[in-house]
This record gives sequence, structure tokens and C-alpha cells, in this order.
Amino acid sequence: MRAYGPGTAIGPVIAWRTIECWGAGFSLFLQTGAVFPLMLVDAGGALSDPAKAILRLLVLPVYAFTGLILMRNFPQFLTALRRNLLLPILLVLPFLSVLWSVSPSISLRRAIGLLFSVLLAYVLAIRFTPRQLLLLVFASLGTCVVLSVAILGASPNLARMPSDGALRGIFFNKNSLGWYAAIMILVATAVLIDGTLGWRRTAIILLSAGVFCLAGSGSMTAIIATASAFCSLGFYSILQRTRGIGRIVIILFFVQVSVGLLISLHEFLVPFLEGLGKDATLTGRVPLWELVDRQIADHLALGFGYQAFWTEANPEAWVIWSKIQWLAPHAHNGYRDTMLSFGIIGMTLFALILLRAVRQGAILQCRDPQYGWLWLNVFTIMILVMNLTESIFLVQNDAIFVLFATAMIMFSLYAPVVSASSCPPRQAPARSMMTELQLS
Repeated sequence: MRAYGPGTAIGPVIAWRTIECWGAGFSLFLQTGAVFPLMLVDAGGALSDPAKAILRLLVLPVYAFTGLILMRNFPQFLTALRRNLLLPILLVLPFLSVLWSVSPSISLRRAIGLLFSVLLAYVLAIRFTPRQLLLLVFASLGTCVVLSVAILGASPNLARMPSDGALRGIFFNKNSLGWYAAIMILVATAVLIDGTLGWRRTAIILLSAGVFCLAGSGSMTAIIATASAFCSLGFYSILQRTRGIGRIVIILFFVQVSVGLLISLHEFLVPFLEGLGKDATLTGRVPLWELVDRQIADHLALGFGYQAFWTEANPEAWVIWSKIQWLAPHAHNGYRDTMLSFGIIGMTLFALILLRAVRQGAILQCRDPQYGWLWLNVFTIMILVMNLTESIFLVQNDAIFVLFATAMIMFSLYAPVVSASSCPPRQAPARSMMTELQLS
């Protein structure tokens, strides 16, 4: 008969790795804002203050999971901090902005939420490889799109927006469904491209569900971001296969095309939409941006404080709301909202972090493509495009920004390892990279 000592577990034992995987997946699902906001809407289709209070409580399990995993992996967390010092400095800025914020209490509360969101990103970056993160997102967002299709069949009225009948699935609004459907399309495509994962049939199903949800939502931001993602897939694939002067030519060509497209959109988009009989204001964004730009110029150095501009305590926001005749929740442009929060100082710091991430991601894709960096590079470009017409940068308790921050942390975490490796890129095993990170 086997003897059990006082320290011996009796019954089923759950491995820490299982807790990490399920906890991370559940945390991402909660951060998407799926299901629960839709359950708490009132008869008018809005969220009351008590409902918002309940939704704030839902982030507490995410914070607890984040703190627990970071405590167990504190040396790796310190390594990640050291390899990208600009990001911790940026995280201090929201707390400092409380000193000049037009709504100090709101800035402080949201700064705490942003801190824990980025800490969750550190957890994902240090505990998962790019391929493992791909599968984690594949499962989390796949659940969202499948449930969105299912609720359309079970309750069509609930699954559609009351105003225009567009599909919103299990989300509070159609734009959220469009964003996550676009990311699902990218992730499913990445799984299909990567032949080592073995989920091709499931990927095809989720890809189809993502396309259906994207089309049903009618979100132009998500559609444009999806198009940019497939263009970026081609760019990074070509970049990886070229060497020397050819790689420089490809980069310069891509930069020139991107700049040319931005200039063309700025100059010709409105006349083009007017010619087609479409809304030339981009659903009110163009006049909103003109008014926001004036406010940015008036507070150019430090801004109004972290996420303090679009609050009822700010009279400047009421001026804009009265002129556009609708209560814009944000500037519908991530770059402008960053300027409103932190001014040119914060925007410069954030831009340096973005440029460094894009450079490091491209280096990793070129030197170690077999490790699964392609989808993270494309995802980064996709979010940069999304923020041209939506505000996703530096948003607290948001799965998209959490994944975006995870990509930036991963790039800075692994880039020094790949650069310092003496092995040829195609022969350097993934296990050695993880070992070096754990020993750092």
C-alpha cells in the first residue's frame, strides 16, 4: 500500500502551465468586452452606471491572475523591463499626468487600469512563444466569432444593432465585432500558413466565421485593416526572402507606397466619397478631427491628462460636442487621442517605442522566420492602420491593446537574443532562445 506524506497531493493535480494557458485565454476573453456588456444593457440599449460598476468588477480576476503569474516569474519580468526601458517610462506618464489633468480622479483610475493591462501583456510575452500566443488568440477570438454567429441564429434581434441592423454578435456594438473579426481573419490565415500547428480544418472554419462577421458588421475600419494585413503579409514574406541591397529597396518601396497612400487619402478621399454619394465626413470624423486639432494645438506640450479630455468635467469637450451635435467618446484617431492625453512629449515617446518595435519585429522575421514572427509583425501594422480612424492606443482593459503591447514587449525581449546568437538563423532552435531568456 502506498503511503502519503503530509506534503503529498491526493486527487487531481492541475499543472501551473495549465493554469497559465487557461488563465491567459480567459483573461483575453474578458478583455474583449464580449457577452457581459450585452447582458447588462438597459431597455434603451445603453449601459447604466450600476452596469458599468459591475463590468469594472470583472477585471479583478484578470488583475489577480496577472499579479500571481508575474510574482512566480519575477526574474523574467525584470529582464523584459530592462530590454525595453521606454515602455516603463511611458507607463509612468499617465500617473504624472494626474498633476495637470482636467479630471484627476478619472486619469488616476484609468492609469491603474492601463498599468494592469500592460502587466498582462508582460505575462503573455514572457510565458508564451509567438506560436503559442498565436494559438491562444486563435482559441480566444475563435470563441468570440463562433458565439457571434451562434447568437445570430438563436436571437437575431439581440445579435444586431437596434439602429441600423448591422451585426454585433456578442459585443456591445458592431465596430468591436468588426475589429475582432478582422484579427481573427489574420490569425486563422497565419495558422493556415504555418504548417506545423495542425489546425487547418478548424482554421478554415474560423476564417469563414471571421469573414462572415466582418461583412455583417460593416465596419470600414476593420475592412481597411484587413486589407492592410494581407498587404503586410506579402511585404514581410518578400522581405524575409531578400538579402542585401534588395531588402533595402523593398523597404524603401513599401515606405514610399505607404506615404503615398496616406497623402492620397488626405487629398482625394473626400472628393472620391462625394462622387460616389457616400458620407464624405467619414461618419462625422472629419469635422471632429478639425476641432480636435485646434485643442491639441492649444495644449501642445503636455495635453489634458490621460484620457481626461472626453469627460463631462472638461468644458473644451462640451464645446466640440455642441458643434458636432453628438457625444463623441474619443477622437476616433489613436494618434490624436495620444496627443490629447500627453501632448507632443508623450507622443514623441510613444512614437519612439512604435518605431523600435517595427524595426525589431522586421529583424526577427528576417533572421528567425521559423519561430513564428510573421503574424505578430502583420498584427502590429494592422493596429497602426486601425488607429487612423479609431482609438485603440493606450486603452485600459482592452484585449487589442494588450496584444499590441505584447507584440512590442516580445520584439524587444527576443531581438537581443537573436542578434547575439552565434548560430545561423535557420539553425537556431526556439528552445535555446527560451532558455537564454530564462537565464537572463
